[in-house]
Amino acid sequence: MPNTRTFVGSVLALWAVALATAVLTWPLDATLALFLGGAAIAYVAELVVIQVGWLEHHVGPKVLGVPLYVLAGWTGVVYVAYRVALLAADGWLAVALAALLATAYDVTADPRGVADGHWTYHTDLGGPTYRGVPWWNFAGWLVVAGATAGLASLSL
Repeated sequence: MPNTRTFVGSVLALWAVALATAVLTWPLDATLALFLGGAAIAYVAELVVIQVGWLEHHVGPKVLGVPLYVLAGWTGVVYVAYRVALLAADGWLAVALAALLATAYDVTADPRGVADGHWTYHTDLGGPTYRGVPWWNFAGWLVVAGATAGLASLSL
């Protein structure tokens, strides 16, 4: 598995910069909504696909199979996507744009994680895949990113 420390370190660095920026520039309730609420949403989503056996993570530490760095990755990416979306739109249009931007990021990042051995998909659900990543993963990104940005938008 190619340099796991570098991979996890870059995820945590993105999260730390995103969180610090949010703390300095956003209302506290919006920051908590995105980073805590978003982590809870991401945890449940990851837990479901892990428990049904569709996804296996190979990097820890984990809680019930969900790596903790994943929660930082989800919230960091959604925060950046939402802040970019807010430059072009507001309200629920910004939430939808953030979900699209975060999913577009995942289209580039997730196949790399598969290729580097950080996680593996095991699914007989059928349907298209993109470089080893099943369609439902991208659909999940749309939903989770939208829900996470939506939580923050309620406080802005």
